[in-house]
Amino acid sequence: MYRHRPDPPPAPSPSASAAWARVTVFASAVEASMDKWLADTHRVGLTEYRALTFINQTSDKEMRVNELAHRVGLNPSSTTRLVSRLEAKGLARRDVCTDDGRGVYAVIDEPGITLVREVRAPYEARLAELLREPDAHFPHLDTGRTGSALTEIAALIKP
Repeated sequence: MYRHRPDPPPAPSPSASAAWARVTVFASAVEASMDKWLADTHRVGLTEYRALTFINQTSDKEMRVNELAHRVGLNPSSTTRLVSRLEAKGLARRDVCTDDGRGVYAVIDEPGITLVREVRAPYEARLAELLREPDAHFPHLDTGRTGSALTEIAALIKP
């Protein structure tokens, strides 16, 4: 019996691959810069700050560790270590789900809420500065070509 198989999607063009490579190199440079800035000025890493921000955005100021892993782009084991670092810094804590006893939550504590509130505006300003003035911060990158690469990638993304 013959079954019709749908045609596979077309492979990205070599220019799409090159554009994506430029975008990821630029994003990595921005992320590294933000991570260093956060560590130097607020003693918290970029992933830690993002985790606190995600937890802080929930109505009950808690999030299942598995959901947090998905949000920050880490595997569950790495996210458990992330929550341990936040606990050691007094910014968040773990809590076990009372319904089933298996689910573990990350709960932001008052010092974590304060940190997110105090860092939010300078974080946004620093990020905007890096994006507005990439040549000043990343002279090793051809930011003109990076801008073109972002445009090319944006055109490929279908909502």
